[in-house]
Amino acid sequence: MCGSRQWLFRVTYFIFEFLQYYAVRVTVRESSLDVVQGDSITLPCSFFTMNPLIRLSIIWTLTPFSDQENPTQVIVYDQGQVIESPSFTGRVEFTDIPWNADIVLNETRISDTGIYRCVVSNPPETGDPGIGELSLRVLVPPSLPVCMWEGDTDVGSTVTLTCLVTEGIPIPVISWEKLEPDHITLPICAGGESKGVVQIANMSSWDSGVYRCSVTNALGTRNCYVKLTVYTPTENAPGLLQGVLISLSMGLVLLTLLALVLWLHRSAQESIWRDRRVEECYNEIANTPSLIKRSFV
Repeated sequence: MCGSRQWLFRVTYFIFEFLQYYAVRVTVRESSLDVVQGDSITLPCSFFTMNPLIRLSIIWTLTPFSDQENPTQVIVYDQGQVIESPSFTGRVEFTDIPWNADIVLNETRISDTGIYRCVVSNPPETGDPGIGELSLRVLVPPSLPVCMWEGDTDVGSTVTLTCLVTEGIPIPVISWEKLEPDHITLPICAGGESKGVVQIANMSSWDSGVYRCSVTNALGTRNCYVKLTVYTPTENAPGLLQGVLISLSMGLVLLTLLALVLWLHRSAQESIWRDRRVEECYNEIANTPSLIKRSFV
């Protein structure tokens, strides 16, 4: 009789320990997931419990990679009620509650990137809640880059080419190439995650052509272009300018001399004409008395 009681006690203790240890088991099928911005994705979370699901509680949280001390709530299932976080309202839902804890995240955003935790408890089980964890990365195609150039395009000068990109996850790789007339790759001399800078020093006419900046990540490539024309200054330009100035000066002198000659010539003509008029008047006056005398004879 004593042995039967002892055996029953051991069985009861074993069952209690079994139920406590296996209170809630949570399984996450994927430890990390990627999704393209704007697409939908299912975050998996399966659980096993020995008790009825009357008081089942499921809590999903998000911890950003950049701020792991401040998790935020995503969605909650508590005894038949579903509560969505304001930042996820209309974008998140359970797929098959209460049989599993999977959720679907729609219209994904960059801010959805981070570590997701699925916490499941099912009272009256006394064990710790089951916890599953996975990481989600929202991928973004490269934005259209902006190409700029700065400097002097004369032979012997230096030009700086700059390429800027504002978006892209993973971080886009930036490269510069000269397309025309020869296809060559240019080394990036400065920049960072969002900028690629190339310097072309001591330029020659050979550096004229079309240059392309490419920004590339796993989702694609986008390009922008710059066209450079290197100018060669004319070596005889100063002498030519001097010759033009001398020619203009000589032309002005000749015009002045011509005007002076014409003025002197006209003055001489007018002087001769005045002398003739004076002489004619004198002759008329000198001959008048004889005419008078004849009239009285």
